[in-house]
Amino acid sequence: MPRTLIDSTLFAPIGPYSHAVKAGGQVFISGTPGVDPATGQLAGPDAFTQTRQTLKNIEAMLAAADASLDDVVHIQVNLADVAEFAEMNRAYAEMFSEPYPARTVIGVAALPKPGARLTMNVIAVLKD
Repeated sequence: MPRTLIDSTLFAPIGPYSHAVKAGGQVFISGTPGVDPATGQLAGPDAFTQTRQTLKNIEAMLAAADASLDDVVHIQVNLADVAEFAEMNRAYAEMFSEPYPARTVIGVAALPKPGARLTMNVIAVLKD
């Protein structure tokens, strides 16, 4: 199956991976933190602010693949502290409306980017 790397100039990955790949009519987005592309730093110290920025970053990657948040079918949220679930959920609800994508939230012990409260992995299905 052919793969197309989605060019993302948002910020450099912190390892040997692609931010997003298009394959088989789908877009796969790697774990994305709430990094502000203008500064290269986390958008803020809290889960609410980082969730908003994470979803803006995901929205930009989807646009580069000719897709949008409406095309998202699944999101995995890796949350550094499950006590911040409500904060994350509040920001998430600002960006999505019904019918919501499927979602999994996993509490993790740590994230690779110091200070990151969460990352999100996304699968979107492209329109024909």
